[in-house]
Amino acid sequence: MIKYISTRGGGDPQTFEQVLLSGLAPDGGLYVPESWPQIDVASLKGKSYQEIAEIVMYPFVEGSIDRADFKRIITETYATFRHKDVTPLHHLENYKGGSIYIMEQFHGSTIAFKDVALQLLGRLFDHVLKKRNERVTIVGATSGDTGSAAIEGCKSCDNIDIFILHPKGRVSDVQRKQMTSVNSPNVHNIALDGTFDDCQNMVKAMFNDKDFRSKVNLSAVNSINWARIMAQIVYYFASASKLGAPEKEVSFVVPTGNFGNVFAANCARNMGLPIKTLCISTNKNDILTRFFESGEMSMGEAYATLSPSMDIQISSNFERYLFELLGRDSNKLSALMNEFKDNGSIKVNHGLLQSARSKFIATRADDAQTLELIKECYDECNYILDPHTATGMAGAKAIAAEKNSGAVVLLATAHPAKFPDAIEKAIGIRPELPDHLADLFAREEFMSEQPNDLNIMQNFVLQHSRVS
Repeated sequence: MIKYISTRGGGDPQTFEQVLLSGLAPDGGLYVPESWPQIDVASLKGKSYQEIAEIVMYPFVEGSIDRADFKRIITETYATFRHKDVTPLHHLENYKGGSIYIMEQFHGSTIAFKDVALQLLGRLFDHVLKKRNERVTIVGATSGDTGSAAIEGCKSCDNIDIFILHPKGRVSDVQRKQMTSVNSPNVHNIALDGTFDDCQNMVKAMFNDKDFRSKVNLSAVNSINWARIMAQIVYYFASASKLGAPEKEVSFVVPTGNFGNVFAANCARNMGLPIKTLCISTNKNDILTRFFESGEMSMGEAYATLSPSMDIQISSNFERYLFELLGRDSNKLSALMNEFKDNGSIKVNHGLLQSARSKFIATRADDAQTLELIKECYDECNYILDPHTATGMAGAKAIAAEKNSGAVVLLATAHPAKFPDAIEKAIGIRPELPDHLADLFAREEFMSEQPNDLNIMQNFVLQHSRVS
């Protein structure tokens, strides 16, 4: 049975059930598995997404959830998706040599990749909480997509109160409406006066207040929760298997701000998936790209861009990767994270930078380039990329241009209709929402606006949480 340790070295190893409910470790670190299970990639050929999900994830939950129950949870989760393959591949056959595939991650209820993990997470919470006869308060921060997916995953859970903070005026209208149009007694939407990083820092501050955390039985749905990463590992195995793994290596290009989605790819690689190249793509908020160029992670201004879910300067999941990069030395990791907290900047030595570069490449695209890439793909393939996915096309094209590049999979993290203004600006077409969201803008909104003040936010949660 796999147990979990904190990146900062505190406490005893934990079970999956404990990690699921706590989210963040008590010492402020993030949970990671003590060891990586190895997957027989060849055995995945011809299997459904649900079957692959069970094989890949069960080692992480063994000892906490019976296999039959876990299989049922997986079946129920992915039955809600509008495509049988959950994250199907779309081949851009006549584009840049024909080696680029789009992994469509927008076939869930909120038409973004967060659905793949959060629809599962809500059901895992419900299963474990009912078994323990407990209730939790979930507080999460969103730069756009996590919030709506988390709300969809938890709105029907009897044992959860969920509070989602989003940066006021810094998410798209579609993203906001998907969150705020949910009228459920256990759902609380908060528009915080600040940036996404302010929202994320607020959530971390609540978790670091041990008295408050205990009083409301606080838990997390952000990608600091290991179960989110675990669920995201699956689609790398599923897509690579369809493209010929393990005989053929596959490259992945991952648009990312918080590093969770691409860290899941790194986990898959640790579990035996043959990945040729792993490319990180950012927008103007390029703190991750700059790290892989220079070895320095330095906070700057958080710019508002056409790809708002990536408008992040503090990539919370990067701590998990730094832990691996530092040879799982929690003392060195803690020192680096404290330095980053104090100075807003850290730098690793040349040897560590070279080690990082051996595992990842990184690219960026500003708003002008994003619009150009959306237009180019549409003109040549009649395929519409959302602006987040488009930031990754520069990396996908670069890899595809290499000799013997093999298959290149670009993760399409959201449906283009979530960002109609950007799409219309790029190609003159305003994409329509899927049928189940067609009336979105006619729905009433339920939202509270709050200042960037920890005491006020904690009092709001205390007043509205039903944890006894």
